[in-house]
Amino acid sequence: MSARYAWSELFPARHPAAEDPYRSALNVDSDLHPPATEAEISRLEARLGMELPPSYRRFLLFSNGWGNADDCCLLGVEEIGRLRDVDPSAAESWSEPKPEDSWSVPDELYFVYGREQASGNMRGEYVSDTLLVGYWDDGVVLLNPHVKTPEGEWEAWYLAPWLAGARRFTSFWDLVAHELRSGA
Repeated sequence: MSARYAWSELFPARHPAAEDPYRSALNVDSDLHPPATEAEISRLEARLGMELPPSYRRFLLFSNGWGNADDCCLLGVEEIGRLRDVDPSAAESWSEPKPEDSWSVPDELYFVYGREQASGNMRGEYVSDTLLVGYWDDGVVLLNPHVKTPEGEWEAWYLAPWLAGARRFTSFWDLVAHELRSGA
């Protein structure tokens, strides 16, 4: 599994961010923080009452956060929490069903990833339980413990108002790799 989430392959050099205001929020030149310790991650997992997904756990061991701007960053272990606790208004606004919508999306629409995915095909009932792990642009980066792969990966979301829903990925690794490719 260690080769599967080799963060050093996505970030070959650890160096500070360039002072370019037009750079992508997720970019290999972003400011990687020093790694979290195993003890720090264990305390986070104890606080949350659950084990983190493998790719996210390995990211924290590689870099305990990413970026410095409040609107474009991945959080360190001390800042991570359930969306309902960290940002209750966002959790409430995204988890409230709209009168014209039914939040429960059938599996055949929900479990579509990639280009065919419709951002509105998310399950609002999952929102308050998601972990808030970062911000970029005008959206949030969330990990959804309700949808797990056999390997223990959690579904990862980029949730933003302009998407009218979430761009969902099967793992944190896939979300970050996608954002790096699209920002490059």
